[in-house]
Amino acid sequence: MRRHLAAGLVAAVLVAQVVAQQQEPFEPEGYRTDNYRAPVPATLGGARVLSTSEAEAIWHAKSGAFIDVLPRAPKPKNLPAVTVWREAPRKNIPGSIWLPDTGYGTLPPAMDDYFQRGLARASHGDKTALLVIYCLADCWMSWNAAKRAHAYGYSNIAWYPDGTDGWERAKLPTAEAQPEPRPEQ
Repeated sequence: MRRHLAAGLVAAVLVAQVVAQQQEPFEPEGYRTDNYRAPVPATLGGARVLSTSEAEAIWHAKSGAFIDVLPRAPKPKNLPAVTVWREAPRKNIPGSIWLPDTGYGTLPPAMDDYFQRGLARASHGDKTALLVIYCLADCWMSWNAAKRAHAYGYSNIAWYPDGTDGWERAKLPTAEAQPEPRPEQ
């Protein structure tokens, strides 16, 4: 009986370890296309992963362009005409360029073009310029956007996975943001 109990406990521990390993976020081959607010991997091939202190050092030195990719909720199409629509305010890292909705796994051609033009503007056309891409903590949007920027040929990508959540936890300044004008979809 004890032997069976011990064997059962060992098996349970091994199964728990395998399940825990499977639950850890891994770096997928392509882009994440669903469940965008979930734990993200610790790595991103082709990009440097930044801590808050590293992002802050780049920001203070003004040595990189910060790009916020947080999505912006569209105005619902079925609102009554008398309804007043107010966009939700966004505070991001001061000096950032906000390119909303560019972190989805699949981008329509107009949004893909919008993202490429935004990156070109942020980098001043220099594909070796440092681009710091972020969103919120546990947001695959920034992971996708940083991966996509690398695929476009940008060679100095830094991904800041803690985003404005980490920035605000560190009591660093934020500024009210407005998105770059984007194409109608």
